[in-house]
Amino acid sequence: MAKGMKTGGRAKGAPNKDTAEIRQNFQLLIENNLATLENDLKALTPKERIKAVLDLSRFVLPTLKSTDLNFSENNNNINPILITFDNDLINQ
Repeated sequence: MAKGMKTGGRAKGAPNKDTAEIRQNFQLLIENNLATLENDLKALTPKERIKAVLDLSRFVLPTLKSTDLNFSENNNNINPILITFDNDLINQ
């Protein structure tokens, strides 16, 4: 066998069986206790409720990556948009 070659294990991109089972069991736990969870959320203050919902949403919704946009004075790729108005239209 060549150095660095791996045999056995999961194929690339194949899901981990343990992770899939844990996710399935967690989903069942939430589904079976949905009414209790809803009552617990209603018992919180509005501020606590928003925080709890946002914290829980991280497990359901994909997290968006933040991006930075930097402008420099030497950037020649930006063309300004000029808008001119006809004085006759403005004074109507």
